[in-house]
Amino acid sequence: MIEPRGNPDLVGHEEQARALEQAAWSGRLHHAWLIAGPPGIGKATLAWRFARWLLAGLPKSAPPLFVDPASAVFRRVAADTHADCFTLEPGTGDRGTKRVLRVEDARDAVRFLTQTAAEGGWRVVVMDEAERADQAAVQNTLLKTLEEPPPRTVLLLVCSAPQRLLPTIRSRCRRLDLNPLPAEAMDTLLARLLPETGKTERARLAALAQGSPGRALALAEAGGIELQAMVEKSLAALAKGEVPRDHALGDRLAMDRTGGAFGIFFALLRGAIASALGDAARGRAAPDWLGRHPLAVWASLWDRLGTLADDTERLNLDRKQAVLTGLSWLARP
Repeated sequence: MIEPRGNPDLVGHEEQARALEQAAWSGRLHHAWLIAGPPGIGKATLAWRFARWLLAGLPKSAPPLFVDPASAVFRRVAADTHADCFTLEPGTGDRGTKRVLRVEDARDAVRFLTQTAAEGGWRVVVMDEAERADQAAVQNTLLKTLEEPPPRTVLLLVCSAPQRLLPTIRSRCRRLDLNPLPAEAMDTLLARLLPETGKTERARLAALAQGSPGRALALAEAGGIELQAMVEKSLAALAKGEVPRDHALGDRLAMDRTGGAFGIFFALLRGAIASALGDAARGRAAPDWLGRHPLAVWASLWDRLGTLADDTERLNLDRKQAVLTGLSWLARP
């Protein structure tokens, strides 16, 4: 899969791309944008597309914000060598897991924005996975720049969970929400990106991904269909009065050095709980296992499972133990 900073294609989100384009052409471009939406739907791709276009001098283009991949600006941004573009993203720990955004990196970004543009145009900072800035010091470091922005600078915050940002940060950004892709766009895109995957499997991946092409690719790579079957098996055990404890599943997820399968399993488990709660709230038929606990308990459990998964990755905890703990909570929250 092409990294967002080097991806020339934007599938969907043309309305949001035009909004950025028109704001820049108006001469009153806001200095900070919060690009929000579910993971994997193209937020970072749009942010980098806008960054390239600004650095290229706001060219007239169709589709909106297009910059020729053969151009020098495109190549330098893709290679992270453009003097007027700065990337602020989570560091990588010794074990290959993502960590939180660091204060020293935020300070570097602020210093970058206060410098004179090397090429006489805009200076752009792309802050990817902004929700990982869960140290208040990181966000407070950026706050002064948001309050008193240098001229011709733009900060693009790419965020899947805006509620984790300080209200003072959110209030100083112009928010741009991206929505999941429709089924037709997902079908076309996955046929191109996963040509060796059967149509039935692609349709299943698209359904699990809920309009997120990035999530669909991550599911395909991690064996998401099989993981979904394991989620369903674990929840079905509740309806039989059993306690789900799957050591083989725990071993498999612990052995995945990238952590992708671990995160996807918990996301699928929480997704199943959220879907069942939604059905119950709307008076629709809910799965039998939902009756194991009151709805309020399931809602709390959904939140606790998310915290368990996040803490396990952030603190490099034992993944197998986290899986067994999470499964045990399904029976005894």
